[in-house]
Amino acid sequence: MGMTQVTTLECTLCGAEYDPNQVIYTCPEHEGVKGILEVTYDYGAIDDAFDGDLGGPIASQWKYEAFLPVAADAEVVTLNEGGTDLFDAPNLSDALGVETLVKDDGRNPTGCFKDRASAIAVTKARHAGRDIITCASTGNAAASLSGYAARGGMDCRIFVPGDAPTGKLAQPLVYGADVLAVNGSYDEAYDLSVDVTEKYGWYNRNAAINPFQVEGKRTVGHELADQSIARGHVPDWVVFSMGDGCTIAGAWKGFREFYDLGYVDDHPKMLGVQAEGASAIHDAFHDHEDIDDIAETLADSIAVGRPRNTIKACRALEQSSGTALLVSDDEILAAEKLLGSTEGIYSEPAGATPVAGVQTALDRGIIEQDETVVVVSTGFGLKDTKSAEKATGGVDRIDPEISEVEGLYGTAEEAAADD
Repeated sequence: MGMTQVTTLECTLCGAEYDPNQVIYTCPEHEGVKGILEVTYDYGAIDDAFDGDLGGPIASQWKYEAFLPVAADAEVVTLNEGGTDLFDAPNLSDALGVETLVKDDGRNPTGCFKDRASAIAVTKARHAGRDIITCASTGNAAASLSGYAARGGMDCRIFVPGDAPTGKLAQPLVYGADVLAVNGSYDEAYDLSVDVTEKYGWYNRNAAINPFQVEGKRTVGHELADQSIARGHVPDWVVFSMGDGCTIAGAWKGFREFYDLGYVDDHPKMLGVQAEGASAIHDAFHDHEDIDDIAETLADSIAVGRPRNTIKACRALEQSSGTALLVSDDEILAAEKLLGSTEGIYSEPAGATPVAGVQTALDRGIIEQDETVVVVSTGFGLKDTKSAEKATGGVDRIDPEISEVEGLYGTAEEAAADD
């Protein structure tokens, strides 16, 4: 049975259309993987089928199943991904000087935002009769896909760059995946995964080319719109870090769908934040002639030199009247510590990058102090503890003597007097 709400797969470059019920990744009319496909929908059919309680509880992303490109007879593979809370962040707001809320997607089942896409990938791969699923990843997608493949009873084979954080590699190994650390960059691991897909016929989850992966990620936009209804107002800005561009593209698509259907009366501007050492989408959005395809940043989840979803990401920024900016690695580390020390949210560097972006946007007058901002943290901090050590300076080591404590905090009598 097909997907009745999906109309076609449309090439973002030439407009060619393809049957959405086939396994196809990119438009064959273009060299390599340049012909990225967009999933298009019959929104009348979706509106008729959607019966979610807008402004009500969100148990998981499957509240929005009517929007998701999954066949009616497919067996959904889920770990109850999505449904992450939108937190008030009063301490962070005071520190930044603007009202800030945090959507912490590090609370997803495998600790990252990408679970939203992996649930769709494994569900569709199983429905297509595939036994093996693969992807290239800097770590988070590898962990996420491996967990969902285990849940779905599929073999999983992962390609990662050789310098991926060990914490992220431990997860897919525990989930039973084959993890192949490629002696090279993420882009080289990615290219190899595409070659393997063509030769072996494995199902490829790579969000940059698999058109259905952005569709899973767009549920964060649905949730933000739904949570805006519950709160009674739409934020002025929603801020994401950007690597391949899929996440911000999907989030904007989801929020815009709710706006176009009349479920919300406004939409936010999207702010995309990249590291200075991996700035390709930012450079393309601002029409820089010299776009560097080298990715050098400690925020490994966004260390992408040749992003494949630049077109979709730039469209999201343009259509929402948003923009893109860059932050340094030092600013990212400072933001990781700030988010943790003010709100108790432990994020990996890429997840804290939006906080650094808000500070930069305020300094440059892009965000006004009377506006409301949502930052989306996309990954849990335990995935990259080395960066956390850099951000904080590590632990204080002392001998097992009371004098050592007194040297740090004064005597008990002095401390009592201070109180």
